[in-house]
Amino acid sequence: MVLAVLLGPIIAVQLTRFLDGKKEKRERKMEVFKTLMATRAYAVLLDHVVALNRIDLEFNKDNKKEKAVIEAWKAYRDLLGVKGMSSEQWNIKRTDLLVELLYNMAQVLDYEFDKTHIKNSSYSPVAYENIDEEQRLLRLGLIDVLNGKRALPMTIIEKNQS
Repeated sequence: MVLAVLLGPIIAVQLTRFLDGKKEKRERKMEVFKTLMATRAYAVLLDHVVALNRIDLEFNKDNKKEKAVIEAWKAYRDLLGVKGMSSEQWNIKRTDLLVELLYNMAQVLDYEFDKTHIKNSSYSPVAYENIDEEQRLLRLGLIDVLNGKRALPMTIIEKNQS
């Protein structure tokens, strides 16, 4: 009886700490997943890249379900470094591998998303794509000017001196 009175609070505190630790781990995984889902149409965003780089930290390769996440991340990461593939082929493969990664993460976190939903349900306004393309073209043009590959057209207009 005395032992139960002494050990009861200690066991309760340890159990609470254990459960809090599990909850925090799940919340960190959820944060990574939610960020990747929210930014899946914008793979170059810093938030997307940071979330990808947190996968190795937050998911455990010793857990069977989570190992599938790590393996999908490896396949995706390997593709990101591939050169020599046509951009159309590369983008198709990148999308498929990202969908696989997100699907595996959804399984770990008990979301019931299918791959079609993950692939087709993100929203990306055309205006953002247009802005990104315009900025890309501006950067390339400016680089050409600065490297001397392209001239900057100028017109000199004389001001009337009356």
